[in-house]
Order: sequence, then C-alpha cells, then structure tokens
Amino acid sequence: MDPRYRLVISCPDRMGIVAMVSNFISSHGGSIGDAQQHSDSNSGWFFMRYEVTAGNGPFSLDQMREAFEPIAQSFNMTWRMEDSSKPKRVMLMASREAHCLADLLYRYHAKELQCEIPCVVSNHDDLRSMVEWHGIPYHHIPVDRDDKATSFAKVRQVVEEHEIDTIVLARYMQILPPDLCGDFANRVINIHHSFLPSFAGARPYHQAHERGVKLIGATCHYVTQDLDAGPIIDQDVIRISHTDEIEDMVRLGRDAEKSVLARGLRWHLQDRILVHGNKTVVFN
Repeated sequence: MDPRYRLVISCPDRMGIVAMVSNFISSHGGSIGDAQQHSDSNSGWFFMRYEVTAGNGPFSLDQMREAFEPIAQSFNMTWRMEDSSKPKRVMLMASREAHCLADLLYRYHAKELQCEIPCVVSNHDDLRSMVEWHGIPYHHIPVDRDDKATSFAKVRQVVEEHEIDTIVLARYMQILPPDLCGDFANRVINIHHSFLPSFAGARPYHQAHERGVKLIGATCHYVTQDLDAGPIIDQDVIRISHTDEIEDMVRLGRDAEKSVLARGLRWHLQDRILVHGNKTVVFN
C-alpha cells in the first residue's frame, strides 16, 4: 500500500492556506483522501486535518516534513505530519475501579483502537489478573503519600522503558506530578466522572447527589497541572431523578465513563484533536 500520512495544522486564519497546502501535497505526488477544516471567527484561528496518500513519489516522511517547513513558517503554523500506519504506544493507568480499563482492553483486542498497549500501571494490585489474562505486563507501583516523588520516578522509568507516546488515566485516582504533565502535554488523557467544570475533584457523584442535580455526566480531557481543568475532548450526560441514590448514580455513570473515554482515546490516536489554549477542536 502507498504510504499514508496525517497532516494536522493550526494557525492564524488568512487567505491562501488551503490552496498552499493542497498544492504542496499534489506537487509532491500525494492525494488528499479526507479533508476537514474549521475557522474560528472569535479567535481568528484556522484548523485543518488532512489524510494524505503519498503515492509512488520518492519522498519519505522526514523529507516531506522538511519540504513543508518553509510553508509552515510562512503561515506561523503549529503542525505535525504523522505516519498513519504507525500505532501510538499507550500506557494505561488505573487504581481499583476496573470498568474503564476492562473496556479499553476489550476494544484493544477487538482491534477497535489503533495502538499498542505495552503495559498497565496501577497503584494497587487488584487488577493484575485481569490485565495479565490479556497478555499485557502489569506494573504495581504503590504511591506513598509521604514520598510520592519516589513512586512517580518509578512510573517515569516504566514510561521510558516502554517508549510510551500516550498515557491514559482509566480511573487512576492519583494526581500526576507537574513535570510528567508538562513533558506529556496533550498526551495524558483522563476520564473524570462528572460533567466538568461541575464537581471537579474527589467524590463527584456524592457532590452531585448533595446538590440534587438532574443530570450527571463524564468528561474526557487532557491532563494539565491544574486538577480537572485541562482541555475537554468529549463529554456525555445521563438524566437522573430524586429517586436515584449515590449507588445508582455510580452505576449509571460507569456506562458514560467507558464510552466517553474510548471515544476520546480513539480520536487522539487518529490525530483528530487540536488543542488551542484550553479548548479543543475535534474533527470527529
């Protein structure tokens, strides 16, 4: 098969961007299989995602990147060009709750997620048998509340050993250190069991029950140093009533958490998410 690349761009909006990029692709023997664009009139910013078939041209991915750089500079672009056939390496992290982790492992083995999962990390040992049944190494790294730096140094070592591209917090109930958040900016995905920005932090279902809300939800977002405040990727809600107890809300919310996290991860793996400030453009 001909090489396929993804070209993802964000830049100040101005005349000629689409024409220049399209001409570059055709002049290098490529064709555009899928094109998505968005112009934000409020911010004056332009977003683009192209699926490109490279054809039989003599250009490698690195050569294509080098050739495109002058165009990117002329339009002040933030951009990346990725090999569509190369799967990202994803590390899953979880604590004791199994539903999100089990769902992602199922989708991975059903080939719904184009990625590699070389390992799972947990601060508890509860989920080991489930993960190892899937043939994936399980790293139990307890987090000492009095010495979290040592614990996360071990997490960092696992990340480096497995050459991880993306980290997914599938109900991992620990706060990542600022340096890891910074080094993996827009590459750490979290699922939070509330409709953010409502009920951030711990025990959101309990907070929602006390407030008497009629909708609960789940939020998939990128992790930043600010707790539960990173760019939102996807959300969903479930209607509840005064008859629902906290246990009912938890049970109902799990379904939303699983689907929202899976969608968010799939879009990330397909380079469909562009972050601008603390917002996202998602070409889904």
